[in-house]
Amino acid sequence: MNAHEIDYVIYGEEMQYVEIELDPQEAVVAEAGSFMMMDSDIKMDTIFGDGSNQDNSVLGKLFSAGKRLLTGESLFMTAFLNIGQGKKQVSFASPYPGKIIPIDLSEFQGKFICQKDAFLCAAKGVSVGIEFSKKLGRGLFGGEGFIMQKLEGDGMVFVHAGGTTAQKILGPGETLKVDTGCIIGFTKDVDYDIEFIGGIKNTIFGGEGLFYATLRGPGTVYIQSLPFSRLAGRVLASIPRGGKDKGEGSILGGLGDLLDGDNRF
Repeated sequence: MNAHEIDYVIYGEEMQYVEIELDPQEAVVAEAGSFMMMDSDIKMDTIFGDGSNQDNSVLGKLFSAGKRLLTGESLFMTAFLNIGQGKKQVSFASPYPGKIIPIDLSEFQGKFICQKDAFLCAAKGVSVGIEFSKKLGRGLFGGEGFIMQKLEGDGMVFVHAGGTTAQKILGPGETLKVDTGCIIGFTKDVDYDIEFIGGIKNTIFGGEGLFYATLRGPGTVYIQSLPFSRLAGRVLASIPRGGKDKGEGSILGGLGDLLDGDNRF
């Protein structure tokens, strides 16, 4: 085993957090800004890249950090190491309403591909890299662009998604059609491509975009009901731009209209 073995408990419903239990000298790495709380005797350290042990040279660390820039993440991650004698806990919170999904990479042949901002934390030793799209249509119209995150290793990783999540297990040749923004991630054997919806009425009046994703098995796919981009778009659309709007033209009035049912997701 390359990655540290960790135990965990996920708390909450709409705004979840994951509590990770670390044995002495065990560590977990997390995205900057996801930390919630920790016991004493846990040492926090800012590191270049993902903290995996694949290449400890200066060049290797710079390359690892550079990969993170391509996915829009910070050059740095934070490692939390238990330097005490007994078991200690450290917790990480979800950034917006949704679910935290535990992924055991050893059950998925050591690799899981996910959207760029889905990664929350992982056992130290897991590699957080990039996955380039080899298909032009997927890169241009897939919602996630040419680059997705690639999580590799044999440890536990935790990804976050918006709203309610669904897990679909696809058999060989079985196909699932999904809104491009609703994909959380999938296992390495799933074939991912983009299809044009087609039809003049669908294109002009459908309101669902011009493309959807096709995911073909075998493999496991995770889907989210509320991508953050959709949530942010609805919130921004409810904020008045100049002059007065409903709710006396205030930001709170616009948000109130969003929450009371006048605008639906």
